[in-house]
Amino acid sequence: QVQLVESGGALVQPGGSLRLSCVASGSIFSIDTMAWYRQAPGKQRELVARVTGPSNTKYADAVKGRFTISRDNAKNTVYLQMNSLESEDTAVYICNAAGWKTTGNSPFDSWGQRTQVTVSS
Repeated sequence: QVQLVESGGALVQPGGSLRLSCVASGSIFSIDTMAWYRQAPGKQRELVARVTGPSNTKYADAVKGRFTISRDNAKNTVYLQMNSLESEDTAVYICNAAGWKTTGNSPFDSWGQRTQVTVSS
């Protein structure tokens, strides 16, 4: 099994910054893709940012220029640096990782337990 644990969610004022972290653990051989999704009340889950390999990144248009995704392969960790936060960024943020397990050479696609980000004055 592969588990993801997120941290860093909080209440922050508009214009502020937060950094989310997500650590993967378990029977991991390699991680191909790590990503952050979010889901606001009454809305569908959406991709925020994704990193494939060491540095191939993709961002949602709404966060380009404000958010930065990065990964530390040695720590099986992905970060999401969020700057210039807006009320529209309020959502639960969910970490996702996909790769290969050490047992049976089988793939995994795991999700974290989610962390709340609230942007409000």
